[in-house]
Amino acid sequence: MANDSLANTASLTDSSIYNAASVEEIRSTLAELGAREANVTARLDDLLASQKDLNRQLGRLDLARAQLGSQVVATRSISNGMLSSAAATAHRISGAVKKLDREQAAVKATLDVVEQVAELKSCVLGVTGSMGALQDWETAASYLHRASLIPDSVIDGAFAEEIVPTAEVPDLPRQTLDSAAESLCGLFLREFEKAAQAGNGAGVTRFFKLFPLIGRSDVGLDAYGKYVCGGIAARARSNMSSTQRQGGLFYASTLTKLFEHIAQIVEGHQPLVERHYGPGSMTKVIERIQVEADVQGGIILDTWSEERKVARKLTEVKSYPFNFLVQSFLPSQKPSSVQSRTGSPGPGSGRPSEDEGVDMREIDALLNESATMLGRWALYTRFLANKVTVGHETETKLSVPPFIANSNIQKKMQDLLIHPFNTMAGFFFRRSVEKSFQLDEAPTDLSLNPNKPLGANPPFITSAVDDVMYIVNQVLQRTLSTSQRPVVASVFPAIGRVLGSDFFGMIQRKMRDESYPKAAIQGALPPENLIISFLVLLNNLDTATDYVRRIVRTCLGQPTTTPTQPPAGSLLADTFPFNHDAVFAEKALRSIESSFEAKTSELIAEATEVMLKQVMRPRLRPVLLDTFRDVDYADDSSASDGDDRADPNDDLVPRRFERGWQAFTLPLKRILTPANYDRLLTSTVSLLARTLEKRLWAYYGRVNDLGAVRLERDIAGIVAAAVKGGRYDLRDLFARCVQICLVMNMESDEWEEIEGLSGVNLERVTGVNWKLDADERKRARGIVGGK
Repeated sequence: MANDSLANTASLTDSSIYNAASVEEIRSTLAELGAREANVTARLDDLLASQKDLNRQLGRLDLARAQLGSQVVATRSISNGMLSSAAATAHRISGAVKKLDREQAAVKATLDVVEQVAELKSCVLGVTGSMGALQDWETAASYLHRASLIPDSVIDGAFAEEIVPTAEVPDLPRQTLDSAAESLCGLFLREFEKAAQAGNGAGVTRFFKLFPLIGRSDVGLDAYGKYVCGGIAARARSNMSSTQRQGGLFYASTLTKLFEHIAQIVEGHQPLVERHYGPGSMTKVIERIQVEADVQGGIILDTWSEERKVARKLTEVKSYPFNFLVQSFLPSQKPSSVQSRTGSPGPGSGRPSEDEGVDMREIDALLNESATMLGRWALYTRFLANKVTVGHETETKLSVPPFIANSNIQKKMQDLLIHPFNTMAGFFFRRSVEKSFQLDEAPTDLSLNPNKPLGANPPFITSAVDDVMYIVNQVLQRTLSTSQRPVVASVFPAIGRVLGSDFFGMIQRKMRDESYPKAAIQGALPPENLIISFLVLLNNLDTATDYVRRIVRTCLGQPTTTPTQPPAGSLLADTFPFNHDAVFAEKALRSIESSFEAKTSELIAEATEVMLKQVMRPRLRPVLLDTFRDVDYADDSSASDGDDRADPNDDLVPRRFERGWQAFTLPLKRILTPANYDRLLTSTVSLLARTLEKRLWAYYGRVNDLGAVRLERDIAGIVAAAVKGGRYDLRDLFARCVQICLVMNMESDEWEEIEGLSGVNLERVTGVNWKLDADERKRARGIVGGK
């Protein structure tokens, strides 16, 4: 880059010389050339000075290379002359050591074989001698067990076959041991069965312990299983031979005894079996026992189904027509009033009772016995599942063992218990709902007259609600007691369907067809008996919803007063231990609650609107007319009750309103449930707030300054009277009315300060969450004439 610069400078200078037109230009060019020459000379001097240092460093490198070369030669001489011989010596020593190790291993292996052959010979002679005149079976079995610890390669090896045979025992060792084991197995089996038949427990235990020693564990476990099953069969036959078969829970008790006997056997014998046969060996015995349980349990279930005539009951249940429920929903049906056992057959009615078709007491007894047997089967299954998974636990849920899931008794449980239970439980609940409405009675002596005492205790509901909810709890608890997922999967949805269709539908129909609070004359109030009947049905919905919620929480093992619903606790997890059955049962329970509450909430909201339209609005209108009667906010005074003139500071308007408000709200509060009254009060207060706002706008330009103060005070008094005894947040419904009065009574400087503000700035200045927009505030300001 520098050379290029110099070349360019020289080129320019040469060009300048040839182009010079005067002496001054020539002198200037010569000066530039002199400066360039001085610069080049200085650079050449610097290069010559640095060359001396480079020559000196190169000389030092040549000297170091010569010294390193001599060191390399010396190192090579040491490696070739000294270390090579040492490395060869080390290689020879390592090879010798490895050879010695191999020889020692061969010698040790030979010694081991010799020792094992000696042990084998001792065992062969010992087992032969013990089985001879001595007949010491335990010793013979122990010799066979010791021989089983010797490797097969030694027993079948040529050395053993040459050394072990003797004149007394000339056969090959394998042949001798197999023959002895076979002979002892047959002997032990005969002695075991003889002791079992004689009831000699000590003899049974003695020979049972010997089978594993001779390598016949399967034979011993099978023989033991047969022995145990014989006792199970004898006990089961004894239990079934009882003459008390007609008892309500005889078969459930018999099945329970069978399972308890098996559980006692497994629990008591497992330590002995696994001590002599190894961990997990009890599973084989349990599988053998389950075969006998299939037989004995099947006999119990078949006999129960036959003697209880379950098939006939199922036919009756499936063919039951539910005439009362069906006719109740027909458009032409005009049931009588709920005041006296609606639709129930009374003396002389000429209509037979529908109870004659199916005996509900028999169905209830069958369901109770079925649930008991299914619950015992579930406990038995859980017990065996825990026993066969001990030592094999995993993080997964407990599973039903295959030998139970595929057992014959499981199939019988499905066919003879679960399917009939599902069918009869659904029928039982729906028939109970039907009967509850057939015998439904309303509370007596209810009145809208606040001075007349009520003739019953709250909540004021018809008898059907208590009756049906009692059955709901009974059926749910009975279903859960079975611990059977198929039962839950069938019965719970059936309960939900009946609650949502029949129970809910009957109340809905009564509200629509029998108790709708409609005035007979335009402009008049509905009859008192219709209003009361409608309120009672409204209470039915609210109370039934609360009952269902509490029943579900009780089934989940949760406090009924807890507002939240945490996940299912240990109650369902203990009742449904297999796989994810507890989660399934919880979801099924919550589905009953949520679906029923969704339907009742919607109908309660509709019924509340009906009350608001048919009862509350017609009553509210005259109350407000009387409240503001003869009140003029443009005058300095207004008329009071009678001919007296009112003091501007009196509370005439709030007193009038409170008197009229309580006259038509307190009678309803006495009858309605707190939740229903709260809903109705909220709707009515909302209507009142809208009506008051319209009245305030109607005063536009007709209020003076003093009247604005009185109007604000009157509105505040009305609000206080309306929300008395209710929720505090009901005051928020009057926010627009209160703000209209606030703007009316603002001083001029206050109004000027906020007049141009809006949004966050307005709220920050006033501290008020404004519901009125800017135009509405201006309109409110204009209510007072002259502002």
